[in-house]
Amino acid sequence: MTARLPVFPLTTVLFPGLVLPLHIFEERYRALVRHLVELPDGAPREFGVVAIRAGWEVAPGTGRAVPGGGEVTLHEVGCTAELRQVTELADGGYDIVTVGRRRFRIADVDPRSAPYLTAEVDWLPEPAGADEGAELLAARVISVFRQYLGLIRPDPEEISEQLPEDPTVLSHLVAATAALTVDDRQRLLAIDDTAGRLRAELRLLNRETALLRQVRAVPVPLTELAGPPPAPN
Repeated sequence: MTARLPVFPLTTVLFPGLVLPLHIFEERYRALVRHLVELPDGAPREFGVVAIRAGWEVAPGTGRAVPGGGEVTLHEVGCTAELRQVTELADGGYDIVTVGRRRFRIADVDPRSAPYLTAEVDWLPEPAGADEGAELLAARVISVFRQYLGLIRPDPEEISEQLPEDPTVLSHLVAATAALTVDDRQRLLAIDDTAGRLRAELRLLNRETALLRQVRAVPVPLTELAGPPPAPN
């Protein structure tokens, strides 16, 4: 099934169920918010969030992607953001709160028919029903993820939080909260089955945990490691 969506390019990856607050200051995206707010009751107020592959740069002090050098290209897989809260600002901009809803793959991008990008998208399948393999993997991911959190969070109380038992929800949470690159997150978003995503996360978490332990074992300050190598005698 295909649909046409407004598309918002960002330098981040959104996952289903995760909250994404945004500050809207560009006129084209102000128009997008106005369009969503004016939709009739019951209509889905959502737009597509897609990570930028190349051709854009981050505006200083904003974290927002703006056109840069070269051709603009987007990743093929994104996630819709459902509008949950809108605050209109005195300058005409908006602060909005959105929640990731459903994944899609871009079939075609149209940069001209609206003030903002729109795209024809195909909805991607989501797992339904119990999956024993995914549930077993989820238990392993929770264990490794807690070890990982223990290395990056000095306060033990911060890692005592309850993690979701649902394997799919867990897979999205881990992908969004671990300190991964955009490319790593993008690969996780593109995996259709929960078990496959959890397996990939196990590999990534084991990699990151090993690196963190190695850095902690180095008996010199990290500031020294970041400096230039010593000059030869």
